[in-house]
Amino acid sequence: MRNPRNHAKVGYSMILVAASLAIIGIMALFLAEDVLFADNMQRDSSAHFNECKANDFSTEDCQRYCSRINTEISGVYTDSCE
Repeated sequence: MRNPRNHAKVGYSMILVAASLAIIGIMALFLAEDVLFADNMQRDSSAHFNECKANDFSTEDCQRYCSRINTEISGVYTDSCE
C-alpha cells in the first residue's frame, strides 16, 4: 500500500504553486498601469546619456558616467572627466 503522506506533500506543493501564481497575478494588477516601466526607464537613461555626450560630460549630473567612459569598450573619449 502507498504511503499516505505522499498525498499530503503533493497537496502542499499544489497550494504553494497556487499561492505563487496568485502573487504574480496581484503584482500584474498593480503594474498594469505601466507595462513598459523598465523600457521607459531605459529610454530615459539613454536619452540622458546622449544629452551628456552632446555636452561633453561637463555638467555635474553627467560626472557619474566618468568612471565608465574613456575606454575602448565604450568608444566614448572625453577630456572633461580627467
